[in-house]
Amino acid sequence: MAHPGDPSTGPTATETPEPGGRPGDPPPAVDPPEHASTDTSVDEYPEGYPHEWAADVLGSDGRAVRIRPILPNDAEKIARFHTSLSERTRYLRYFGSRDVLSDRELRRMTHVDYRDRMAFVAELGAEIIGMAIYERLPDSTFAEVAFTISDQHQGRGLGSIFLEHLAGAAAECGIDHFEAEVLSENRSMIQVFRRAGYEISRSFDGSTLHLEFAIDPTEALTNVRNSREAAAEARSLARVLNPGSVAVIGASDQVGKIGHTVMRNLIGNGFAGPVYPVNSDATSVQSVRAYASVRHIPDPVDLAVVAVPAASMSEVLDDCLSKGVSTLVVISAGFSDVGSAGVVSERRLVSEARAHGMRVVGPNALGVINTSADVKLNATLAEVVPGPGRAGFFCQSGALGIAILAAAARRGLGLSTFVSAGNRADVSGNDLLQYWDTDTSTEVVLLYLESFGNARKFSRIARRVARNKPVVVVRRAVDDLESGVEGLTANAIGGLFRDSGLIQVDSITDMFDTATLLAYQPLPTGGRLGIVGNSSAVGRLGADSARQQGFTVSHAVDLGAGASPEQFREAIADALARDEVDSVLTVFVPPVATDPDSYAEAIRAAAAESAKPVVSTFLAGEGLPEGLTVTDESGVAARGSIPSYPYPERAVSALVRARRYAEWLDRPAEEPAEYPDIDRARARELVDSLSQLHAGTESFELTQGQVRALLECYGIDIVDYRVVTDVDQAVMAADELGYPVAVKAMSDRWRTRSDQSGVRLDLADSAAVRHAFALLQSTTGSRSLHVQKMATKGVAVTIRVADHPIFGSLISFGLSGMLSDLLADRAFSTLPISPSEASALLGRPRAAPILDGYAGDAPVDRDALVELMGRVSCLVEDVPELRRLAIDPGLAAPDGLSVLYATVRLGPPPRFSGNEGPRRLR
Repeated sequence: MAHPGDPSTGPTATETPEPGGRPGDPPPAVDPPEHASTDTSVDEYPEGYPHEWAADVLGSDGRAVRIRPILPNDAEKIARFHTSLSERTRYLRYFGSRDVLSDRELRRMTHVDYRDRMAFVAELGAEIIGMAIYERLPDSTFAEVAFTISDQHQGRGLGSIFLEHLAGAAAECGIDHFEAEVLSENRSMIQVFRRAGYEISRSFDGSTLHLEFAIDPTEALTNVRNSREAAAEARSLARVLNPGSVAVIGASDQVGKIGHTVMRNLIGNGFAGPVYPVNSDATSVQSVRAYASVRHIPDPVDLAVVAVPAASMSEVLDDCLSKGVSTLVVISAGFSDVGSAGVVSERRLVSEARAHGMRVVGPNALGVINTSADVKLNATLAEVVPGPGRAGFFCQSGALGIAILAAAARRGLGLSTFVSAGNRADVSGNDLLQYWDTDTSTEVVLLYLESFGNARKFSRIARRVARNKPVVVVRRAVDDLESGVEGLTANAIGGLFRDSGLIQVDSITDMFDTATLLAYQPLPTGGRLGIVGNSSAVGRLGADSARQQGFTVSHAVDLGAGASPEQFREAIADALARDEVDSVLTVFVPPVATDPDSYAEAIRAAAAESAKPVVSTFLAGEGLPEGLTVTDESGVAARGSIPSYPYPERAVSALVRARRYAEWLDRPAEEPAEYPDIDRARARELVDSLSQLHAGTESFELTQGQVRALLECYGIDIVDYRVVTDVDQAVMAADELGYPVAVKAMSDRWRTRSDQSGVRLDLADSAAVRHAFALLQSTTGSRSLHVQKMATKGVAVTIRVADHPIFGSLISFGLSGMLSDLLADRAFSTLPISPSEASALLGRPRAAPILDGYAGDAPVDRDALVELMGRVSCLVEDVPELRRLAIDPGLAAPDGLSVLYATVRLGPPPRFSGNEGPRRLR
């Protein structure tokens, strides 16, 4: 039996199948039109060619592959690909042997309509190494699917990647199910389908398995995709940071040259593998045999460090492809760092490198470091680098990277690995997060991000990694980012980072302060601080800082200037043993002519057996003073080392950040609430019809009737109202609704005024309605007004949803009105939101105490507010077309909640966003 894409069967893009025809039926007896050409120029694309479906991806081995829709001019490449397949692979794919494809068969395979028939190819360099196709079954939303992988590239996960991209394309074309016919002996293909995360039904017919499955995204499918993506990206970075051999392209004997510095650092640091200098004008560089090009190196090369002018990059790429190099670290500048012309060169560099199966660190990069004793890689320009340690560090700027490495070395903060990615054209912080998540030598992740690439992917990955190890991010990257979300201040962004489990700091100094604590001390289990020291003035500074940041000082001992080392030891041990103490700050100001080493040893000894963190202001040293450092068998600082800070405020701030992270870890995992009365089918039908009505528009605002209909699907009812344009209609509406009523001007200008000059409330009869209608039309100039049933009086609140470029959909809560808007008194949380998260959100605005009763008022029904946010959360999750939503105002009363007005904006869902769609390098 044949498959879709079998050259001998099925309709071509220009042919119509016989009624009831399926893949596998005899081909129609129709020849291609005489004018049809199989010689489409490489520069020409057929009408409707979906360029956006092309993607660079990572195989399971971490090497890059290009996936793209097939082109008519791929016929020659497909012929070579087919010929290269082993006889068994051809048999498993086509259920028979076919050595050579005819011109007609090649045309059938390469001419598709990109809708009902779609084919992808995988390329490495100029050659096709895989092909996948689906073909819609007649008058159906089902399609048959199949793919073939070159023998030497099987086992790289390309089948799973093909399946994801076929499903993504098919879903856009109205196909919702796939089916496949697979020989029962084709175990590898069967495993691809089984492990994809789809719910598969199967039937067996002799030697053939028939498989069917829906391609709608599911949680299981998303989890499988994300875990495969994480594994591939981690392996990709493992190739960067654990190379067996390194070539330095542009190596030099001339001091001051980039190639000289990189060679010197690689050799001087004791790199565990061979280093190959590449210089066409030298026979040796720094006493090491040199080669004219990478091609001439007789042994394998894993990593190439490139230090040649940007203009020479094409030749370098060709050489590295020929040699099988997997990663380039491009130190060279002259790309996007020099302007628009450089941007084009940079994009070309990355595109060609990925097409050749390579990743790129840089260009304009400082380089990479791995301090492991088994690697000892220093492929950077830095003269001073830290010793081995537990922190992984990623930054972009080379100049800043040099300063960072020197500062870390001064403070004794050891690093496991370091990457400075320069222009970050390919390898990014996201890749490093994936690697560090599984790297056992890295316990703390440090990120200095000057900009975000795929920001939503960063948010998703960082949250996952933060569950396993702390992630510290310098704050600057957030403050410089235009969020476009109304009321989202820097403080609110900081809260979102904390909600995501990320430790946000303001500076490199704060980052090192925090990292030193996280790398060497346990997390505090509470906010009760003990202070032990020999300086009351310095101790008071620490106590004041603790109280200002929300800690309490539960125990304090001033030992006096003449305290002995033994007294220090006993006092610290006593403080750590107390139940009311969660962490200890010890302050030591050395008296004149006193050897501080004995005090350091006493402090270290007192803390050695405790599971509580100890930090110090040990004025005889900063970072990890020798006496406060615990070393492992290799002499490297180990757990139990006590960090020292020059000022007690910095020590306390580090403890506070660690405590906030510990609190996030301690939060119980809670799923968003579900509500059985939600009508998702009706909501989807409504959204689909509105989207069709507004097809081609970027986004559109729903009418009030449409808003009401959509919210009703999620159990959110707007208090009944009528829109009226004259006084008689107003009276009629009031009679229908029942008195008392309100008459309102609904434009933004009048609706949110704190003086309520655009509304008249508690109108008890028709005369009051007539008077209010005439007055408001005259005052506001509004032709149409709302007559609305009076709701129970309460606190006016607003709930809004908007998109943020990093955190995705955000929900905000605050009191309604201009004053709250002016003061940006809103609290934010990511979506989806759980009941406990929603409850916590209610308490964050500065005006939140009003909800609990103010000036004798009764407290509002918080449970009703939590439920409303939960229902909004479900709506946002179910309707990816939702761009913005606002409930403003809602009235929170002691016995419930009333929604008075809401707005909704819809738009096309983002294609292949950071969290949906098939895997791709972005």
